[in-house]
Amino acid sequence: MQHTVSMKYNCDFKRLYYRGDSIAAGFLVLYYRKKNQSGNCLGITVSKKLGNAVTRNRIRRLIKESYRLKEADIAKGYDIVFVARTRAAGCCFEQISRDMSFLLKKSGLRLDAAGQ
Repeated sequence: MQHTVSMKYNCDFKRLYYRGDSIAAGFLVLYYRKKNQSGNCLGITVSKKLGNAVTRNRIRRLIKESYRLKEADIAKGYDIVFVARTRAAGCCFEQISRDMSFLLKKSGLRLDAAGQ
């Protein structure tokens, strides 16, 4: 991911949960907040309720790949966290990608609002 760094610290996640805006879709929840830096900071959260480590890592990889493909169309200068909902345990890449596109468009983070 070219213009994005990973969000690693729990305090960063908590700050975004409390002070940021959120939007929910079928399989994902998006938390976002404008920051003063030029690049994006991405965090991905998958709860233990979704299944074992193999399932959680698969969902995390799907979210990361979908973000990577859309990264050029996402506005810069935001903290972004995607939280996988419990329904995401059995979903495929297309469903994750569709939900991510919907969330980015609805939040105004998508630069080309024409769609996918």
